Amino acid sequence: MPEPRLLTLPGAIPEDVVLAPDGRVVTGISGGAILAVDPASGAVEQIGDTGGRPLGLHADPDGSLLICDSERGLLRLAAPHGELEVLVDEVDGERLNFASNVVADEDGTIYFSASTRRYSFDDYLGDIFEHSGTGRLFRRTPDGRVETLLDGLQFANGIVLAPDRSHILVAETAAYRITRCHLSGSKAGTSDHLVENLPGMPDNMGLGSDGLIWVALVTPRNPLLDMLLPLPGILRRLVWAIPPALQPKPVRTTWVQGYGFDGALVHDLQREADTYAMVTGVAERDGALYLGSLAESAIAVVRLAP
Repeated sequence: MPEPRLLTLPGAIPEDVVLAPDGRVVTGISGGAILAVDPASGAVEQIGDTGGRPLGLHADPDGSLLICDSERGLLRLAAPHGELEVLVDEVDGERLNFASNVVADEDGTIYFSASTRRYSFDDYLGDIFEHSGTGRLFRRTPDGRVETLLDGLQFANGIVLAPDRSHILVAETAAYRITRCHLSGSKAGTSDHLVENLPGMPDNMGLGSDGLIWVALVTPRNPLLDMLLPLPGILRRLVWAIPPALQPKPVRTTWVQGYGFDGALVHDLQREADTYAMVTGVAERDGALYLGSLAESAIAVVRLAP
């Protein structure tokens, strides 16, 4: 991976990045601010504020923005500086916890994920250690009905809707895989795995202008977590109980991969964390990658080799 160019932000943890119709890069940071950044000049404009912890985003062609806020649920910002509406804050009478990533279809159908029922964003490692399997994938129809498409996911995270609308993909961070939920055809209502045994933990994903599925790998796999994986949850929870200094730590790296819809690996881009680290979001347009992070106060820009 070439050395990235950084777009400095007035706050930390731009967890996801998407490209708005006006060409700007949109992200949410700690404290709740939603920012739009000009990738050429680096100019930053605050266009909204969730008052929570914004994570996954989806920019619609009409200028509105869908936001997964881990504290408040699924939100919609009508336009830059516009009204903020809560679309979903509970499912089946249960508060929606840790809304993670979102994508919308042209007909107004919205797909979104929730990573865990048990932990907050600040304590996300607790779910990774426990391997709770309480992540979910949802569909919200244009009339506002919400249904659960998949349950029991291992820290459900980034999602991508296939261009032909036949299936939707969801990253299972704690299972190192990308799961496919079939929406139409003979397999409708079933699921399988597009990619398994990933070399790192997948986070947010994005559909590139190149037609590829771009996947942010926040950190390589941890040997201790792999060793603990077969153990009962009560034993894995003991790791969360030990002092933080002794807990397994994410390894800092800069890493994204690009996959075809057949599951074939097309790009594997990684570099040492000398400039940027812990990539959690990725968006591609016209050969440029825009990266978000769990650790930085900037968006990184990487130009793909021609």
